[in-house]
Amino acid sequence: MQQFNQVRNLTIYLLILLGITLSSQSQSSSSENLHDQAFRSTGPINLLKKSNQSENQRLYPDTNIDSIFNPPAMYSQGYGNFRSPLKFYNGKTVKTPEDWTKRRKEIINRWHGLMGKWPAVITDQKPEYLETARRENFTQHHIRFYWTPTEKTDGYLLIPDGDGQKPAVITVFYEPETAAGIGGKPHRDFAYQLVKRGFIALSIGTREASAKNNFSLCYPDIENAKVQPLSMLAYAAANAWNVLAKVDGVDSARIGIVGHSFGGKWAMFASCLYEKFACAVWSDPGIVFEESREAVNYWEPWYLGYHPKPWRKRGLITAANPAKGLYLKLRKEGYNLTELHALMAPRPFLVSGGSEDPPERWIALNHSIKVNELLGYQNRVAMTNRPEHSPNKKSNEQIYQFFTHFLNP
Repeated sequence: MQQFNQVRNLTIYLLILLGITLSSQSQSSSSENLHDQAFRSTGPINLLKKSNQSENQRLYPDTNIDSIFNPPAMYSQGYGNFRSPLKFYNGKTVKTPEDWTKRRKEIINRWHGLMGKWPAVITDQKPEYLETARRENFTQHHIRFYWTPTEKTDGYLLIPDGDGQKPAVITVFYEPETAAGIGGKPHRDFAYQLVKRGFIALSIGTREASAKNNFSLCYPDIENAKVQPLSMLAYAAANAWNVLAKVDGVDSARIGIVGHSFGGKWAMFASCLYEKFACAVWSDPGIVFEESREAVNYWEPWYLGYHPKPWRKRGLITAANPAKGLYLKLRKEGYNLTELHALMAPRPFLVSGGSEDPPERWIALNHSIKVNELLGYQNRVAMTNRPEHSPNKKSNEQIYQFFTHFLNP
């Protein structure tokens, strides 16, 4: 009898333990569903899938998608001298997701107020199709559209074979040919490589402005720009998003953006300031202000230091060649790009770092990780590193795997 009671008590204990476990799992599932709902409410994308992760690791075994979200231990805790995005400008601390909604709006309004208000985004245009050509396993369309209220641009729309809705990526650079795989330096053909992996891609660039060494867009004109040129590039990308979103076969909830160097700055500002971009890759733009690095040159008049011509001589800031315009105000008043990075949350982004964005940039990125944690998200902020500024085969495969991981072609 005593043995029977022991067995009975043990059985009851196990049933209770099983019930607690199932309850815990149910609560965890409910919590995850709430996180999914919160994520969907902040922008156009769902919690993005991982279905192709194993296949990518088989094809590219040197690339571990999980590792790119983890700062090295020596950089995992620090926040540097950057002002926290989780503090309102009046010093009040952001404590809840509802607080963050207000703080996010405050950051956007402040930066647009500093850089100049955008014209209305153009949402109702159809591109002109100038020429169509067949290339390998995709179709290339040479198209033209308005990317400012007064100026058209042309670019290359690359569409892979196959039916059904597909994710898409906008690529940005000095001109549209390089990313489309039509000449240019190696390892910058992002659109070409992505279309071969099942993405629709739109390659755009500032060909005419770059030929004149103006590089960016000045609106309404170069003599009297009302918007900082780098912000105007972001506006142009927003208009490109609206063109691409209406292309047959494009899933508008899965549109990303990528650029290298000049294009990295462009992609960063576009994705941060226009929340319809589902995710982004910024290749070695210099993700924070740093006057000691000539390539991290946000002070130049074609970025955030606009002033009427004649422009300052290109190069580092010196007493004989000072910076001008808004950049000086931003630095004096303690602004930095960590505030813009935080606007991505909870949308994922990857810094494909080279010489301008070494591993210690994680200290700046920790601020975005903190914002995502407040919102209930992990693995939304990623960085890879290489010694050189130029991208290479491995860094590009990491970029393509990032897009595959989150946009799921």
